[in-house]
This record gives sequence, C-alpha cells and structure tokens, in this order.
Amino acid sequence: MTGWPDLSRELDAWGEAGLTATFWWRDDDATTATPALDRLLALRAAHEAPIALAVIPSRTDETLAKRLAAEPQAAVLQHGWAHANHAMIGASKAEFGPDRDTALMLGELARGWTAIGTLFGAVALRVLVPPHNRIAPALAAALPAAAYAGLSTYGARKNPIRELIQVNTHIDIMNWRTRRFLGEEAALDLAVAHLKARRAGIVDPDEPTGLLTHHLVHDDEAWRFADVFLDAVRAHAAARLCAPHMLFGAS
Repeated sequence: MTGWPDLSRELDAWGEAGLTATFWWRDDDATTATPALDRLLALRAAHEAPIALAVIPSRTDETLAKRLAAEPQAAVLQHGWAHANHAMIGASKAEFGPDRDTALMLGELARGWTAIGTLFGAVALRVLVPPHNRIAPALAAALPAAAYAGLSTYGARKNPIRELIQVNTHIDIMNWRTRRFLGEEAALDLAVAHLKARRAGIVDPDEPTGLLTHHLVHDDEAWRFADVFLDAVRAHAAARLCAPHMLFGAS
C-alpha cells in the first residue's frame, strides 16, 4: 500500500542522491469560465503552482480568455479540436487516431489553433494535447512541420520525435469507469512508481512527473488529493514544480 510517507521517502531519496524531482501540472477539458474553474485557479494560487490548461478549441469562448488574463501562471495548450471520438467500434477512444486521414486531422488542428491563438494570444503555447491521450504516429510525426513545438499525452515518454518537445503526464487522479476520484493509494502509487523509475533510469529521468486533473468532473476527494499533493511537492526541498513555458520553451 502506497501512502504519503512513501512519497516523502521517495523524494528524500532524490535529495540524498543530490537530485531534484521535477513535476508539472496539466488540467484537461477546459472550455469556459465555470465555478469549477474558479476552484481550480484558487487551488493554483494557494500553492503558487504553475498550471497548463488543455482547452478544447471548438467549445471555448471569451469568458475563459478573460478569466485567464489575470492568471500569469496559467498557460493554455490545444486540446485537439472538438474532443470527438472518431475511433472504430470496439477500439479505444481517439479524436486523432490511425483510422483517419492525416491531412484531414491537420486541417482540424489548424482550425483549432486559429481559435486558440485568437482568443488567448501569448498565453497559448503551440502544444497539442490529443483528446484521450492518443495520437496516430503519422500525425505526431507531422506536428513539427505544422509548427507545433510540443506534444503531451500520458505515460512515460519514449520514441522522441525530432524537433518536437514531448512532456507527458503520469498521475491521472480520476477513475474513468466510475468518473470518481481514483483513490489516494492508487494515485500515490502512480506518482511514486514514476519517480522511482526516473531515479533508476528505467524511464527518461529528465521528464517531469506530471499531475493530470480534470476540474469539471472532480468530486470532493479528487479536490482534496490535488490540494494535499501540491502541498507535499511544494514543501519538499528535493521537489520542484515546473512552469509549462519553461518545459515547452515556445509560445
């Protein structure tokens, strides 16, 4: 059973090795200003934590842009186009999966970026977060030529694409079968497992461990976990939260 002392001990091990355990925070499915968004941004401010909001281009509006204008530590990433599922029956959900034409998908992404860039300006980073964290290899390979600086999905990064910065998330705190909080033990297990694998060199040690939240569907337990987790990271001398602009290096 993994608990908060296990996270603390793992961070201690990083410190004893003279290392800093880097983290980052991505929240998915933002569309408009809502009470849940206000709660998310209040949590961000309480911990002085940088955050990346993956925004769905076809559903967003000026209310979100105005709300984020007062949030210098919040960056916007492009969350696909419409967050639609185009996967074949029986396949895992994907908006940009291997069954679709690459040129068509690039066209949708271009429409999405136009919407994002127009609304959010310099707050927006040219980074794609594909809905459902899935993307066809051919589309991923085409992103640099389409002027994307980065890509963010889920799980330890591998198979790097030249001229594309990939920084993934690793701690999804939601159970998508029940649409409730994953559970403290399970979420901490994801965090500690990725940190240990980084420290051992089993996965890329330079990829920050990513917290993944979804403010629109959080229950009270999910909010509480995010609060305590951010507090634990901010309080430990061997841990550091990274800003999205620093990770992806471009707007």
